[in-house]
Amino acid sequence: MTNLDHGKFSRVTTVFHSLLALTVFLLFFTGYSVAFNSELWWLVELMGGNQGVLAIHRIAGFALILLTSFWVLYMLLRMGGSASFTAVLPTPDDIAAFVQDVKFAFGMADERHPNARQFAGYSAEEIPMLSYIGKGVVAIFTVELLLLMISGLLIWQKTMLIDFYNSQSVVIAFVGFHGLLGVIMMMGVMFHTFEHTAHPAFYPVEMKAFLPKKDTPEYHGDEEADSATGIERLRLKSSWSWAANLLGALVVIGIVSVLIASMDYGGYPIPETLVFGEGSVLRTIGVNIGILVLFIGLFLSMYGNVLRARYMRQRREGTRGSTAATDGGEREHDERDPRRTAERSDDGERSTSERGSDGGRTDD
Repeated sequence: MTNLDHGKFSRVTTVFHSLLALTVFLLFFTGYSVAFNSELWWLVELMGGNQGVLAIHRIAGFALILLTSFWVLYMLLRMGGSASFTAVLPTPDDIAAFVQDVKFAFGMADERHPNARQFAGYSAEEIPMLSYIGKGVVAIFTVELLLLMISGLLIWQKTMLIDFYNSQSVVIAFVGFHGLLGVIMMMGVMFHTFEHTAHPAFYPVEMKAFLPKKDTPEYHGDEEADSATGIERLRLKSSWSWAANLLGALVVIGIVSVLIASMDYGGYPIPETLVFGEGSVLRTIGVNIGILVLFIGLFLSMYGNVLRARYMRQRREGTRGSTAATDGGEREHDERDPRRTAERSDDGERSTSERGSDGGRTDD
């Protein structure tokens, strides 16, 4: 671990993040099974057919409404709740950071603005919890979720819409709007998966999203570690290069394919008869690649929680061992990166120096 791994979120936030990810992925899988039923016929069958897909989609939709309602109430009622909302609002420093980043990209500035240095090797206290990019992601994601929930509820009550507006065209418009939001949100989630998976400092899982701040150690064995980041000790995993390039290619192909397929057609509700091969073969392959990227994101979300559980169990065992040690001296409190713990379980016992040689991570 380095200071780059230090969590900045509470336990409630990390749990909410995992539950929200699960709900959103379920909505994607079911929603795109509705829109691209010919290309994703196997996914429709996997979820129990047409009725099963619609039932899961509506359950996930209500779960999303409950989760977001809980989060809003939690943020309002918690101590300092109003400050949490103002923390995501843009500030003059964010505008200055954006302008300086643009200049830096064109070679007109020597370095990035401090408010944009999320992964630039600075300690956790030297950079804001949310850069202007992070604030933008929060704003976009919030607006998209709100509009998706409202339009989804209206589509569900399409009979009421037809009676109210005395036109079926309104329902078609809401369906198109709902689908367009879904495509835009899918692109964002794909990029989000790529960004937090393929970054060389955190590959394959960024543990800050899963480990609460209070459960991460303040330093990692070095007396001066609290004032350093350890980025100079990072070593790339041997698999990072090809994995990052492969995932990047899959993300691009998936996004382009979904966009092209969305322009051609969409279906609601799902036709009773599923006929494979109605569309282009390349489009079918591309849409399924997009779904594969989403499955990778779901797997990594689950894997991050598994690593968190292993890490917390390791800390508890280390604490018990340190307390119970008598004759043999204190047992070392093991606070190592849970990603390396998972790898050691496959490779067997290794020496301390070998444990530190895991690429992409640092010596504790």
